[in-house]
Amino acid sequence: MLISRRTMLAGLLAGAAFPAAAEVMETSPRPVARGGKVAAGQAAKGQAAKGPLDASELIAAAKLGGSVAYVLMDAQTGALLEAREPDVPLPPASVAKAVTALYALEKLGAGYRFLTRVLATGPVAQGVVQGDIVLVGGGDPTLQTDQLGDLVARLAKAGLKGATGRLRYWDGALPRLDGIAQDQPDHVGYNAAIAGLCLNFNRVHFEWKRVSGDWQTTVDARGERFVPAVGMVRVAVAQREAPLFTYGRGRVEEWTVASGALGKGGSRWLPVRDPGAYVAEVFRTLARAQGIRLDAGERVATVPPGNEIGRVESAPLPEVLRDMLRYSTNLTAECVGLTASGVQGLDASGRAMSDWVRTTFGVGFDLHDHSGLGGGSRVTAAGMAKVLVQAGREGRGLHQILRDVGMKDDKGKVIEGHPVKVLAKSGTLNFVSGLAGHIVPPKTSGSGGRELVFAIFTGDPARRDAVPVAQREEPEGGKAWTGRARRLQGQLINRWAGLYA
Repeated sequence: MLISRRTMLAGLLAGAAFPAAAEVMETSPRPVARGGKVAAGQAAKGQAAKGPLDASELIAAAKLGGSVAYVLMDAQTGALLEAREPDVPLPPASVAKAVTALYALEKLGAGYRFLTRVLATGPVAQGVVQGDIVLVGGGDPTLQTDQLGDLVARLAKAGLKGATGRLRYWDGALPRLDGIAQDQPDHVGYNAAIAGLCLNFNRVHFEWKRVSGDWQTTVDARGERFVPAVGMVRVAVAQREAPLFTYGRGRVEEWTVASGALGKGGSRWLPVRDPGAYVAEVFRTLARAQGIRLDAGERVATVPPGNEIGRVESAPLPEVLRDMLRYSTNLTAECVGLTASGVQGLDASGRAMSDWVRTTFGVGFDLHDHSGLGGGSRVTAAGMAKVLVQAGREGRGLHQILRDVGMKDDKGKVIEGHPVKVLAKSGTLNFVSGLAGHIVPPKTSGSGGRELVFAIFTGDPARRDAVPVAQREEPEGGKAWTGRARRLQGQLINRWAGLYA
């Protein structure tokens, strides 16, 4: 079947609309291991009708090119059970988030919560602050519009009506960065800007529909209960087929979108490049709706002295990390990692985490961020497996927050109720795929099963680097390659569960 360029563009545009609570790479909404030729049910019993295929046969059949590296260890003893190219450095993609989780838990502690505070620089007289109102960010990557709306509602209920001074905001708890990776298209929501104030994973909701033969567009910071309009981001429809988007940076962030990709209507989330200003605008809009009159926000370099009049607390760190690992939220990983390191600059913070891995686990990783979105980071399968084994043996593993991606059948579907759990973190970039975690047998009396730790990294970095930046959201051949890589992961896990668990 022939697919027109218009159809392809429309698919890219409409297919990228995300729920407000999750920032997920479009190319990997929920990367999981795929089923293999050895049936999962047979693998659980340690047998198959024809016996498990040799790993080299499975790899040859996947036809991935590049490198395929894996390590399988006994989780309790650390004994090496199987390995292939264990010391070949490859991009970890989002598997790096598992390392970030371990790092954050040690540096920040399980009780850590991110805070977003509202200060008054003067006393409150008849509901009016005699001074400025200051919005102070604490680097919370999980802050959502509904939480901000509820904060404003509490202030209004307490009698706040405005301020004699200005609305000011401080976003300096984290470095201000336009994005995580510089080699991604402008419009992809998973390459978020970073700042000490964040909202909706630093994205705005763009919606379009056809009305009386013309396009009607809206840009807002929608939550489930609050839908404040956003003026600092504008999207205009341009009469063209390509490129899909153009972007211009200024006080107002100006986008154009190709009319040929719009179809009849739809929506998607677009990144915001000045998150601090975005949060301040939404806070002011929500405040005005509650009768609190504030001037436009103004950034401050330091937090002025004042009394706290309101706050939003994030969930405890383990819950934040659980969602980060489940939804693969890049912004969460970077905010958490930067907070844990206390280092200004993403590359430097990644190096600080690498140093921690080397000191703590004796493993040499070369990490340049905390999410794995950048293609420059390198890890090894042997190193990743060693980290997971040692962390588990020391009682600080990730079992409670890693997602059970499930055992799969030959079609890649989860086998409901399967007794074997696969607690793992996946990662996907163009022509790069990884999966690392634990294969946990059922805890039944006398089962004799043992827990396994594995790390699988497949990648063709040269092929990835050859893709033009404008095409990296959905490169030709990328989806099929990723499907084969995930299927191989599932085949290897089925094989190992049958032979060793």
